Amino acid sequence: MRIAIRVDASSQIGTGHLMRCLTLADALQQRGAQIRFVCRHMPDHLRDMLNTKGHEFSLLNSIPSKEIVDDSSHAHWLGVSQEQDATDTSQALSDQAWDWLIVDHYALDARWERVLRNAVKRVLAIDDIADRQHDCDVLLDQNYYTDMQTRYTGKAPAHCQLLLGPRYALLREEFRRVREQVKPRNGPVKRILVFFGGVDSDNYTSRAIEALANIGNSDLHVDVVIGAQHPHRAQTETACAEHDFICHVQTDRMAELIAAADLAIGAGGSATWERCSLGLPCIVGAVAQNQVQAAKNLSAFGAVKYIGAAQKITVGKLKQEIEQACHQDWLNQASSLGLGLVDAQGVMRVIKIMEKKWQRIAY
Repeated sequence: MRIAIRVDASSQIGTGHLMRCLTLADALQQRGAQIRFVCRHMPDHLRDMLNTKGHEFSLLNSIPSKEIVDDSSHAHWLGVSQEQDATDTSQALSDQAWDWLIVDHYALDARWERVLRNAVKRVLAIDDIADRQHDCDVLLDQNYYTDMQTRYTGKAPAHCQLLLGPRYALLREEFRRVREQVKPRNGPVKRILVFFGGVDSDNYTSRAIEALANIGNSDLHVDVVIGAQHPHRAQTETACAEHDFICHVQTDRMAELIAAADLAIGAGGSATWERCSLGLPCIVGAVAQNQVQAAKNLSAFGAVKYIGAAQKITVGKLKQEIEQACHQDWLNQASSLGLGLVDAQGVMRVIKIMEKKWQRIAY
């Protein structure tokens, strides 16, 4: 199969969209697929990562349009009109035929997808927020919502196959392997993992570090994970060294760190499913509006402890929540519920569906 992927990453967008697409791309590549990423916004270190993994990469012009008229709530993420982006993407794919186009971008909707149908055979849209129309053959939303079976009613074509819920969570292969070794957490909290996403532009990591330092437990092991482009990287590394915490920058050991921890502090988003798949309870602060409802629903289910929008959480409040979480039966319950919700087989489920639809066309 030849598969194109339209996705962006930046300090505004974050890296979660790219990383889940990359997870799917790597698995497809292992099964013989040719992959091309088409991006308008992409930091150099992430572009290098794609090249290192052997994926083709096409960078669209990032010069913003002078005037963009679009009612999409995330139109500003794109920097150009959907019409212009569709034209540019079509041009980037014009050298050959494509079996699938995967699009993971809140600023692109059915208007863009209709244009790209002239360049590709099938469209898979990845979404989280269900705030716009899609013209796609498969729609994937890996999040847990109480209304997930009706969220896309009237927003996707009748023929579209909906892949909804954490059953389809896009997790890397190492999470499936490590999962075989983990058990539900049961016992005192001795190790805590802090991770607020690959960008964390508002530096919520620093609040967690301060809160943990104020607990005053010298026996507590703390792992702090940040991305290579964290805007306060030096400050974070210094703070970790001061408190004998371990700072991991752009680590490839995330599954190992999650499996070793007893409790996590972090954001919602894709990392939620990584933690759940390995049974790690988490105190969650939403760092973006699109994380709020899923975090609330998952907290009501019992698999995480949602404590509100991250920007409103004080160091004192976070310290209190950590101390309470360390002494509650909730830990074992949340761990077991997370393991039951996410089995780390989502990537292969999605690929099998893509391959089945491709074979119908090819043969």
